[in-house]
Amino acid sequence: MTGIICLNKPQGITSFLAVAKVRRLAGEKKAGHTGTLDPMATGVLPIMLGGATRFIELLPTSKKAYSAKFKLGITTDTLDITGEVKDTRQVLSTKQDVQAVLLKFKGDIMQTPPMYSAVLKDGVRLYELARKGIEIEREQRPVTIHSLELTNAIEKNHEYEIAVECSAGTYIRTLISDVGEELGCGAVMTELCRTSANGFLLDECITLEQLELLSKNSEVETILKTVDGTLLEYPKVVVTTAQSKRFSNGGELALDRIGSPKSIGFYRVYSPENQFLGVGEIKEGSSQLLVKRVFINK
Repeated sequence: MTGIICLNKPQGITSFLAVAKVRRLAGEKKAGHTGTLDPMATGVLPIMLGGATRFIELLPTSKKAYSAKFKLGITTDTLDITGEVKDTRQVLSTKQDVQAVLLKFKGDIMQTPPMYSAVLKDGVRLYELARKGIEIEREQRPVTIHSLELTNAIEKNHEYEIAVECSAGTYIRTLISDVGEELGCGAVMTELCRTSANGFLLDECITLEQLELLSKNSEVETILKTVDGTLLEYPKVVVTTAQSKRFSNGGELALDRIGSPKSIGFYRVYSPENQFLGVGEIKEGSSQLLVKRVFINK
């Protein structure tokens, strides 16, 4: 079975376990996700099945969106409500103060990855060090906050909700923690839902319960999304029958024989019958369309 299931990951399980459940329900041995969600987080988790797993790294990752809740006056070691409380502080900030501070975090900013994250440092995951009580220096990383809006506020409880559109690699926990420090009272994330990722929206996703029902009725394939449908940001090129065979066998194609594509980048490659063959790549100075990934539907 080859295709993509866009899962609305439930709270309380890891992305790895979510993939394992989908793999079992779909009856497909090969499966992988396109970007980890913390156990406490819910929302968009695209899961690639079968031959689609070869294209995970090629899915668009430029922008993601989240809905997050946080509470002022608390800090934890994990930067979310599941962690050990490090500090509690008096909160004097108002809703207007929160709105004003949020404006400071729009655009290009620098973030320090949290210790409880999957970032590698000298071959070791940061969370592995954090679990041993070890904290190390982390290099700041540039991220982009495309939009950041306050969507709800329970001011008397110091509880707020935000909608964020950001670049890949942004930690919402860190964003909230940094907002809390800017306010001088600290903040901790209490809920997180990814509402968009890899071009998929939350309302396109299905739950594990829905998938289980489809599995019982042998209807999982009816909700699979196609691989090439997720790669629409890459230009399309149609090749001849002979070129289709050559490309599918891993052979490069001369640019002067395929017509229009000349600029560097990735291309969706199709046969004359509009069958998706895979992704080709033109590199700088190259005169050929190289094979990046061949699509195998099995």
